[in-house]
Amino acid sequence: MEEQQHLGAGARVLVVDDDPTVAEVVSGYLDRAGYVVDRAGDGPDALDRAAEHWPDLVVLDLMLPGMDGLEVCRQMRVRGPVPVIMLTARGDEDDRILGLEVGADDYVTKPFSPRELVLRVESVLRRARPAPPSPTLRAAGLTVDPAARRAAKNGTELALTVREFDLLAFFLRHPGRVFSREDLMREVWGWDFGDLSTVTVHVRRLRGKVEDDPARPRLIQTVWGVGYRFDTAEA
Repeated sequence: MEEQQHLGAGARVLVVDDDPTVAEVVSGYLDRAGYVVDRAGDGPDALDRAAEHWPDLVVLDLMLPGMDGLEVCRQMRVRGPVPVIMLTARGDEDDRILGLEVGADDYVTKPFSPRELVLRVESVLRRARPAPPSPTLRAAGLTVDPAARRAAKNGTELALTVREFDLLAFFLRHPGRVFSREDLMREVWGWDFGDLSTVTVHVRRLRGKVEDDPARPRLIQTVWGVGYRFDTAEA
C-alpha cells in the first residue's frame, strides 16, 4: 500500500469517458490511490483540459461521441508525449489493435475491475518515470539513454511511446538473444498474463521507427515459432 500511495502522489491523470458512472467510479479509485484526477466527457473537452493542465497519463475511452478516442490520442500525441490507457466496450481485437497502433500504451476492455485499472496506471507510470543512472546503450546506429528516456537513430531523436522505449532498451540490453512474446510481456510490461497481440503490435510499431525498411527488418528479427531477436550482426 505504501508503494501505491507513493506512485500516485502528485501524478495527474485525465479520465475521458462519456459515461458519467464509469468516469465517477474510475476517478474515485484513482483519487483514493493518491492521484490528482481531471475528468472530461468528450474529445474536445479532453484536449482543452490537457492544454490547461498537461496530464502525466490519460485514461481514454475509445467510443466517444463526435471525436473518438483514436483521434483524441492522435491529437494529444502531436502536442506532446503522454502515456495513454485505452478503455473499450468492444471485444473486437481490431479495435484494441487500432488503439495500440495510434500509440496507446495499454488498454482495458469494459467491463473491467477498477482496481485492475489502477494497477495498470501504476505500471505505466512507473515505467515512464526516469530510471536510475545506467549506461547509455548503443548498437547499430541506435542510442538509448535510459535515465533521460531519450532514444536516437543515427543522431536523430526518435518519438517513442513508453512501451516502445522500454522494448527498445530491453532489446539493446540483450542483443542476440531470442525472447518469446510471453518473455517480453513479463520482462517489459511486468505482467505474467495479458493479450500477446499487445507485444506483436508494439514490435511492429518499433520496427517502423528503427528499421531502414520495416517490411524487411534487419535489427528486430522474427524467429518463427519462438519470438524475436535483436540482431546487430545483420545491421
